[in-house]
Amino acid sequence: MKKQSVLVGIMMAGLLSASVASAQHKAPNQQPPQEKDVTAPAGDLALGSVRLPKGVSADGKPLPAGTYSVKLTAQEAGPAAVGITEPLERWVEFSQGGAVKGKEVVSIVPQSEVKMVVKDPPPASGGSKVQTLKGNDYVRVWFNKAGNHYLVYLPVAGGATAGQ
Repeated sequence: MKKQSVLVGIMMAGLLSASVASAQHKAPNQQPPQEKDVTAPAGDLALGSVRLPKGVSADGKPLPAGTYSVKLTAQEAGPAAVGITEPLERWVEFSQGGAVKGKEVVSIVPQSEVKMVVKDPPPASGGSKVQTLKGNDYVRVWFNKAGNHYLVYLPVAGGATAGQ
């Protein structure tokens, strides 16, 4: 009987210390300040022209290597995800010869937050750059226009992650 009392006491002490530990939780990580006046351009906006060095997928469809005009559309990406500011997730169109060849979701990042999102140096104001990312599975198309950065991530066609 004495053994059982000792075991019950040990179990109770363990439960009590676990509940005290969970009650003393840590504060959440400091989040970057949210800009109250973050504004994405209304309507369509021509972002510029880029040359894709390899075939990629845009919205699940093939987009061959080549030069494309890229336009931000007014269409917001959906469905809404928790924590996403709706107007900052929109669609861009990749066009050649006036015909839309593909579209993909773009993330609009204000100038003040770009260093929290991307480590690489941004393109010059009004410019763009195309980068093959680590692992060669994605191509990032990055525009810097009018105080915002526009980031599009395209899986490489036939890449390791494109078919998974």
